Amino acid sequence: MRLVWILGDQLLPAHPLLPSPSPDLLVGMIESTPRGSHLRYHRQKLTLLYSAMRHYTSDLQKKKFRTLYHQLTDSPFGTDYSDVLAVWIQKHRIREIHLLEPNEYDTLHSLPALSKRLGTPIHTHPSPQFLVPRTEFASWAQGKKHLLMESHYRRLRTERNILLDPKGKPEGGDWNLDDQNRRTYREFAKAKPTVPPLPPPIQDPVVQAVARDVTRLFPGHPGQADRLWVPVTREGAVQWLRDFIRIKLAHFGPWEDTMVEGEPVLFHSVLSPLLNLGLLTPLECIEAAEKAYRGGKAPLNSVEGFIRQILGWREFIHGIYWLKMPGYRNLNFLKADRPLPRWAYNGETEMRCVSQAVHGAIDHAYNHHIQRLMVLGNYFLLGGYDPKEVLRWYSEMYIDAYDWVMVPNVLGMILFSDGGFFATKPYAAGAAYQDKMGNHCATCRFDPKKKEGPDACPFHFLYWNFFGQHAKLFGKNPRIGMMVKIWEKKTKTEQADIRQNALRFLDQQK
Repeated sequence: MRLVWILGDQLLPAHPLLPSPSPDLLVGMIESTPRGSHLRYHRQKLTLLYSAMRHYTSDLQKKKFRTLYHQLTDSPFGTDYSDVLAVWIQKHRIREIHLLEPNEYDTLHSLPALSKRLGTPIHTHPSPQFLVPRTEFASWAQGKKHLLMESHYRRLRTERNILLDPKGKPEGGDWNLDDQNRRTYREFAKAKPTVPPLPPPIQDPVVQAVARDVTRLFPGHPGQADRLWVPVTREGAVQWLRDFIRIKLAHFGPWEDTMVEGEPVLFHSVLSPLLNLGLLTPLECIEAAEKAYRGGKAPLNSVEGFIRQILGWREFIHGIYWLKMPGYRNLNFLKADRPLPRWAYNGETEMRCVSQAVHGAIDHAYNHHIQRLMVLGNYFLLGGYDPKEVLRWYSEMYIDAYDWVMVPNVLGMILFSDGGFFATKPYAAGAAYQDKMGNHCATCRFDPKKKEGPDACPFHFLYWNFFGQHAKLFGKNPRIGMMVKIWEKKTKTEQADIRQNALRFLDQQK
């Protein structure tokens, strides 16, 4: 008997190891309480994962596949993958196990030891879950001291004929239309685009049953399991994509960097949790967006910006992860060592933009990319917080968080822990950025326009303290060297005041 073991984040609509049912084939899936407790994963993420797995198994059964399924409640305390597999091997006389290459480094490299422990061969097969195979990315990256996502993105568009004109040039003449996708909150308030409401919690018997299990078995994890709001089935994911293309895509580009109080999603697609589970494929999302542009349903800047998130960043980040692991996880170029602030898991801080972002993560297991990068990430970067602790926080709090996603995004993009392997500068910003791109400052205890005194926005002195602290590292960086020069022109008294204010504030957050 052969077992095809399907991991929870590989719920592919056309699974390459399951061409058709067979008498000597079993398909197995495992919900593991120890794995779900590896970190304090947000309960909505766990609810999405297990609900999607249960629905996927049900669909396989309808297609006449013989399935094995281990639920959390079958043995909720201490049963891991190896325990379940050992029982299945003995009970069903399984001779070999097959699975797609895991998306997580540690899982992949644990398989030889697992095979030895079980006394059963485990065979891995290439996964079609990403457009760029790991070996292809490694070949492209070979010999390069620094990697640029833009180069990778243009190569893929050219090779795969995505969003090109008949002459093979980028549609519209430019590869990157980012300059059209940075409209400010003031522009948003003037334009008054209609924002679609956040979907209500999923009303599904499977989801409700899983939410009860997750609430009981993971009591210390953040979030409310029964508030899951993203779909858990292939059919639901396809409809979610269609709704985004029809309702949101046209507005996505201009407002993708905008932050609006009380609007955690705006025009973002929230397709990443569905892509990361395998319920949607990257190509179908890209093709749907390009079709909308060709049909006059969405402008080029929105479509290009959306495609770049998937074809560009998603594929690039995945490649970086497999290129640089396992050592990447331990990098700390800036020698940051501050423990997480006390408000990280409850949002109780007077900084309104930060508080709203943390509460968004708690309530919805979601923030859009500007909140992740330029609010929370910016604070963690400027404050010198320990990369391992920050990585753990991001991995725990988001519904789309997986190791391959968060390791390079947090350590490389947010915290500059790799010294600039693919981010050409630290993504540091002062109070003016928050005031420009969002409306949180209007109701904040701090004033972004004040640079001194108790009412000055902490982002102001944290920003300048950061460049003062790392002046030697960044003085010759062509993108941020000017900030170092401005710092050096400040008087010694000004520099001392900034350092004192920054350290006093950070100490208060302990």
